[in-house]
Amino acid sequence: MKVVNPFAEHLTFLDDKTRTRRDHRKYLGLIRAVALLHQHQRPIRTLDRPGRDPVPYIEATLDDIAAANRLAHAVLGTTLDELPPQTRTLLRLVREHIAARAAAEGVHPRDLRFTRREVREATCWGDTQLKLHLHRLEELEYLLVRREGTRFVYELAWAGEGETGTPFVMGLIEVDRLRHQYDRERSGVEAEQSPLGRGTVGPVSPPGRSAETAQTPGMVRLAASIAAPLPESTSAVAVGERRSYVHAAR
Repeated sequence: MKVVNPFAEHLTFLDDKTRTRRDHRKYLGLIRAVALLHQHQRPIRTLDRPGRDPVPYIEATLDDIAAANRLAHAVLGTTLDELPPQTRTLLRLVREHIAARAAAEGVHPRDLRFTRREVREATCWGDTQLKLHLHRLEELEYLLVRREGTRFVYELAWAGEGETGTPFVMGLIEVDRLRHQYDRERSGVEAEQSPLGRGTVGPVSPPGRSAETAQTPGMVRLAASIAAPLPESTSAVAVGERRSYVHAAR
């Protein structure tokens, strides 16, 4: 049974290291496995393909992703113990500073960018000491490096996970935030396609597709992605997986 993840374009996972790229595929596999575990409780939908056999599938849900996130933290995660004490102290200071900025500016902490100079002024640490520990946090992906014009800035990937000593995976989107982004996108699509006060509709169906398929979230992107028959071993959850990475510019 194929599994389609309508939230795939909004999922996040760090991909800056070879190990985390491998873990990303494992994470997608966890979502698929959880969805398949509940397949008998889900409606079976069909993707119609002109000239080919229809593809039956089920959809992953937000509950599936929440369960997969919990499993990922347990089986793929690391702990704060990997950080030396001073580096851990700096990480917490950076998070406190970014949390205060985010609250003042009314934005999510992951949407903020900051420089080493800003961290130096906020912490009063010496530049040499700061370079050492910021580099360590960058190497371990607690901080991501972005490029803005001619300068490099940081993004805080750590959201306070693991403070109790439990393992965690950084960069996984919170399910509540995922729900908000997905609902906002769907509302925009439905508003654009229903200018005359029509009821809720799905994406526009290309010729030959059934009404049921047209009303299935994410099926326009899935249909466009399938250029050949899907082998049984291929999971449709992989559609859009590149977009479920958080890319760190170098």
